[in-house]
Amino acid sequence: MPLAAIGLDYAAMQLHQLRYVVCVAEEKRFTRAAARLHVAQPSISSAVAALEQELGAALFHREHSEVTLTGAGEAFLPWARQVLADCEAGAAAVRDLLGLQRGRLVLGATPSLTTNLLPPVLARFHTDHPGVEITLHEAGSQDLVDRLGKGEMDVAVVILPVDRPAVQSQPLTHEELVLAVDRNHPLADRRSIRVSELEAVPLVMFKDGYDLREATLAACRQAGFVPVMAMQGLEMDGALALVGAGVAAAVVPGSVVAPSGPLKAVRFRGAALLRTIGLASRRDRPLSPAASAFVDALRAHMDKEPARGA
Repeated sequence: MPLAAIGLDYAAMQLHQLRYVVCVAEEKRFTRAAARLHVAQPSISSAVAALEQELGAALFHREHSEVTLTGAGEAFLPWARQVLADCEAGAAAVRDLLGLQRGRLVLGATPSLTTNLLPPVLARFHTDHPGVEITLHEAGSQDLVDRLGKGEMDVAVVILPVDRPAVQSQPLTHEELVLAVDRNHPLADRRSIRVSELEAVPLVMFKDGYDLREATLAACRQAGFVPVMAMQGLEMDGALALVGAGVAAAVVPGSVVAPSGPLKAVRFRGAALLRTIGLASRRDRPLSPAASAFVDALRAHMDKEPARGA
């Protein structure tokens, strides 16, 4: 349903009002939205109120503890996000007319990929295109795909599969998962183990929504047990630091365990644990020249690299 059908005067609507509505919906408080946007809270309140008056419907229930969307707000929010995403795409298209001498590239990647895969790619891209401003969002694959679907990023390097109608994906490579242990761990002298042996091994576990957490839990469930979690809620750097301190072991990509480093990688035998690294982008718009150049740089780097394993 077009916005005009719900009585909106396009001439009266302003982009900052849409940004305010989206931010308030996400933060669930006007004060938090104001802090995030670096705008005075009364300015956000008055702008949203003016838009509600134009629409003829309240967008938010203004309760004491939290702001929630009304039915009209739930109907309006996807359209507001789409308009903002389309405007950003239009601005990007204009910037692209200037070529890659200037521009902006917004990327997403999981923590394990920003640790080892992306640094040389981004270094090369920056050398070739120093005028392109790069913003990198680091999060779990599910969160990145959600943000990509909202138009907040140009492209993301994630773990497949991706299951969002608005997002398309393509595989890049497979990567082996291993058990990372410190060199004094009882398993440090083993070349390989079976997943079933993890039942007696306390693990450092990643945050909810991270593919490494889901892959570990799924493998343990398939082997018929629930793993012992010594500590959970970690990201990659924290997990590796705790493993190195001897707190517990962790299932991680083999590429993050340096052969000469303080940790030892123990491989899984039998049905090896693998994950698929891929690219995700919006289905409804082509990649910008800057995003295409980044993808080309990433593929060129991966063509030179050996298979990603332990």
